[in-house]
Amino acid sequence: MLGEVVRTSHESRCLRDNPLGDPYVRDLYVYLPPEYDGKQRFPIVMLLAGFGSTNHSIAAWSPWKPNTIQRFDRLVSEKQCAPAILVLPDCFNRWGGSQFLDSRGTGLYQTYLADEVIPFVDAEFRTIPDREARAVAGRSSGGFGALRLGMDRPDVVSVIASHAGDAAFELSMRPMLTSAAIAFEQAGGLEAFAREVPTAGPQNASQFDAIFVLAASGAYSPDPEAFPHAMLPFEPRTGALRADVWRDWLAEDPVTRVELSVDALKTMSLIYLDAGNRDEHGLHFAARMLEGALSAHQLRVHYDEFEGGHRGTSWRYETSLPHIIHALRKE
Repeated sequence: MLGEVVRTSHESRCLRDNPLGDPYVRDLYVYLPPEYDGKQRFPIVMLLAGFGSTNHSIAAWSPWKPNTIQRFDRLVSEKQCAPAILVLPDCFNRWGGSQFLDSRGTGLYQTYLADEVIPFVDAEFRTIPDREARAVAGRSSGGFGALRLGMDRPDVVSVIASHAGDAAFELSMRPMLTSAAIAFEQAGGLEAFAREVPTAGPQNASQFDAIFVLAASGAYSPDPEAFPHAMLPFEPRTGALRADVWRDWLAEDPVTRVELSVDALKTMSLIYLDAGNRDEHGLHFAARMLEGALSAHQLRVHYDEFEGGHRGTSWRYETSLPHIIHALRKE
């Protein structure tokens, strides 16, 4: 690799005393391109990990295939992409993922990204400290986090990219609720599940669905008063949908929020969307819905659909990153 990866750490003020007791000192990976000489300034792309993954996952070394950083380094070295700084923050929590939102049940993770990580990187590295030179991108839940950061904090970034990001919850998430209800009941209830399963991790597909639903509940329908600080969108005994809680979930859906975020999204120089054409969660349908909702407002959208499913998709960054960085302001 011709560029350099710096592993540093950051002590967060806003994550201190978070409801789940998760760490407030977080590792941060920063990739510096080969051209980084301490004089020239570069745009940044912040990469958000999917559910059940961390920044360590994105940076993980394998003898058999390149990771995302190595793929990007090759693109830059071969002049297939303009150079940029990559920023890999850690927003993991006890439930496997924070959804990168501010929540009274899990912590202030969107604020952490916008008001702590980005200023820290601007202070420590030769960035272009301006929203027009910043992008955020992610896969799956990370794609959701990227969409929401652009919608909620357009003062921070000007390009957003979602690789099969969580959206269209009625289609993609509601089918998981029944599987989650079964897993919670078999564990002895929500509290028992929340105390036991995160230690060893989910052992089967139902438990994976359940821990994701717990994580999403902590983000979308928090209950700050009682452990596990989350309200489920269904009745545990019957599995019946709780309409009031489900409305809270739908209010966080990027497809729903397009109409509320048009002014913010109009300030984006690019919104990049993609998905696989047989995504196991139906997120290609969600991406198509989102593309349609954005295009209806004449927003700057680039949509790609690939052959494949939801997993093993880090190679798609080889397509998206050149588009993302081309849309950013350079020095």
